Amino acid sequence: MNRRDFLKQTAVTGAAAALSTRQAAAQTRPPAPSDRIALGLIGSGARGQELLRAALKVPGVEIVALCDAYTGRAERARARTEGRAEILPDYPAVLGRSDVDAVIVATPDHLHTPVTLAALDAGKDVYVEKPMTYTIEEGTRIVDAARRTRRIVQVGSQGMSSALNAKARELVQSGRLGKVTMIRASYNRNTAGGAWIYPIPPDAGPQTVNWEQFLGPAPKRPFSLERFFRWRCYWDYSGGIPGDLFVHLLTTIHFVMNAKAPANVIASGELYRWKESREVPDTVNAVLVYPEGFTANLSSTFNNQSASDSGFEILGTEASLSFRGGRLSLTRENVREDNGWILASWPEALEKAYYADPKVQARETPDTWPQEMRQESERWAEWGESTDLVHMRNFIDAVRSRRPPAQDAEAGHHAASGAHMVNLSIRQKKPIEWDFAKNNIRS
Repeated sequence: MNRRDFLKQTAVTGAAAALSTRQAAAQTRPPAPSDRIALGLIGSGARGQELLRAALKVPGVEIVALCDAYTGRAERARARTEGRAEILPDYPAVLGRSDVDAVIVATPDHLHTPVTLAALDAGKDVYVEKPMTYTIEEGTRIVDAARRTRRIVQVGSQGMSSALNAKARELVQSGRLGKVTMIRASYNRNTAGGAWIYPIPPDAGPQTVNWEQFLGPAPKRPFSLERFFRWRCYWDYSGGIPGDLFVHLLTTIHFVMNAKAPANVIASGELYRWKESREVPDTVNAVLVYPEGFTANLSSTFNNQSASDSGFEILGTEASLSFRGGRLSLTRENVREDNGWILASWPEALEKAYYADPKVQARETPDTWPQEMRQESERWAEWGESTDLVHMRNFIDAVRSRRPPAQDAEAGHHAASGAHMVNLSIRQKKPIEWDFAKNNIRS
């Protein structure tokens, strides 16, 4: 399962209906001149250009300025705007444009916070790719800045605009699953590209790559094309698997379960195979305990991509939810309480008396009872627009209406912090606890 397939989610019933109605209205209503939104794109790498293409499909949106530390990506992004966007030297130049209403921040992780804070101070609304932050401490800075400036901040975890997630939340919150005590979620791959060992453009070099601009606040290091184009593989710029993939899982878990943050986390991470251009693990396992009364088991490996192992299982006392690749299924529990093998060792009279009790008859189903048929599962198959487009449209709607976005800075802070807690546990080899009063880890 690749990244786009995993994130391509749209639902057809329940809570999804309201979302679909709003989307349809937004598509059919031509934007007034005052509704036109001019965007700046800060970071036009592979992900940035996916977001650019999504933004250009939203009526009334125009990309007017962009920047990137590699000239080839900037030129390709400008071409996608049919030459209308201006290539600027850096993000301060983009933020300095008076005609830019909002910006898309699609830089490496370590630049998310400085760029987002500068954008908010410049009066721009911000769509920032996940994870919102590079460290836990950065989260409260962005939350506070968004409140102070009264600007929109939407985090780019596209599942928050997925009606599949909305349907899952509806089912969980309705009580149909009973008491949920365990969630299993995984995200697996088995290719070099999936492990972020990306090809490097043949024209890349000191003349086309602005190394100092890429480094920003990161430690100073010699020029390296591997670090520049495969930055997710290095701790200086990335949170590895937790920062890139677990954030998606945590965003969905928090939304579906109406949870805020894990109370404690313990994790392990190892580098077994993808050792070229790499520091971060290629295999991670984590256990997160939530005060809402459930435990989440998160896992990821880049050494096997069995489709059945990537997705979610939400396990309740009455039913379970499973969703993978745009499909959601609810399976009722078929609990068969049968103590017959125990009762067979009792005196016969006591055995008969036990089964004569109406309470026992209500909860136990011995083999001697008549057969019956039960419908155990329900399924929802999905199709339609990509969540990139839906999430971007939700951001633009929030910019126009000034209503809260699909995933605000507070939610982005907690999803990213869960991933950071996993990394801290891996690197410090100990459990990490969350302090809800401080909105930070317990020191």
